[in-house]
Amino acid sequence: MAAPALTLFWGLFCVSLTLTIVQLVYANSEGDALYTLRKSLSDPDNVLQSWDPTLVNPCTWFHISCNQDNRVTRVDLGNSNLSGHLVRELGKLEHLQYLELYKNNIQGTIPAELGNLKSLVSLDLYNNNITGTIPHSLGKLKNLVFLRLNDNRLTGPIPRELVGISSLKVVDVSNNDLCGTIPTSGPFGHIPLNNFEDNPRLEGPELLGLASYDTNCS
Repeated sequence: MAAPALTLFWGLFCVSLTLTIVQLVYANSEGDALYTLRKSLSDPDNVLQSWDPTLVNPCTWFHISCNQDNRVTRVDLGNSNLSGHLVRELGKLEHLQYLELYKNNIQGTIPAELGNLKSLVSLDLYNNNITGTIPHSLGKLKNLVFLRLNDNRLTGPIPRELVGISSLKVVDVSNNDLCGTIPTSGPFGHIPLNNFEDNPRLEGPELLGLASYDTNCS
């Protein structure tokens, strides 16, 4: 093989090897984050049995979807009879678009680190037993379209940071124990009021400039 051709071959080989190593590092990091979630959950039906930390790539696990670069884009564990709590390591899934954990028995709080999921389109945590407040950090999710947190035990106000998410189409926080007033600006101008019902301490749509949004929120 002529010297220039050999140099080109080794150059391409090194680039390919580097890309492979980078993908493996990301896969390991995401696999570690997901395995941390698995350890925090009780799984009586063994739906997470395939989540094996000895496998390099979590894209081979059930209930996980990935893109062509082997980055995790979807976690779909809705209606899986899971209990336990969410973990802050989920915030490391930088390419995650869909986090589906609805209709389980998940307790604890929503980690503020979910605000790092800049690619997230859908956050579905409805029908669980989640407590605490809705993190203000969710306002950083500028690609979010669906935010469904209904039928939990959430408290505190609806974070005003959410009104800055222009992509939001669906917000449902009904059947919690939220307080304050309902936002009316930004995407909230198009959200039906029944998506806020069954929050005894949540007051009607705010009158801008006339009511403090944390009314009845002490």
